[in-house]
Amino acid sequence: MTPALWRAYRRTCYQAGGASVFAGRRSPSMDALLTAARARQAVFVTAFNPMSRKMPPGWNARMQRALARSLWRWAVLPGTGQWRQWSEGHILVFAGPRPVWRLARRFRQNAIVVVCRGRPARLKLRENLDVRR
Repeated sequence: MTPALWRAYRRTCYQAGGASVFAGRRSPSMDALLTAARARQAVFVTAFNPMSRKMPPGWNARMQRALARSLWRWAVLPGTGQWRQWSEGHILVFAGPRPVWRLARRFRQNAIVVVCRGRPARLKLRENLDVRR
């Protein structure tokens, strides 16, 4: 991963259900959302732009729908990831990182963002994903 891409991931604002988070920071609004959902943790995941390669909007929409169908067993909220002019759809999944990471790999994603109540959001990259936390 290039340093510029790493910075972009870290500066992205991930949003769902009226809550916003940045990797490495705590979010009182996300804590409130998790509490309301009676969840300790959740994960932001997307099927857009696999391996950080820009894909056509129609392709991204089809893959995102396929990802959403794969998440049928968990509660989810639609979300976004935004930085500067760039924005793409995300899904906030009320589940632990292990099963979500398996799906992220299937959809060829570089990273997921794990949020836990009372803790900073964690950006987990493909090459160093630590799902034991």
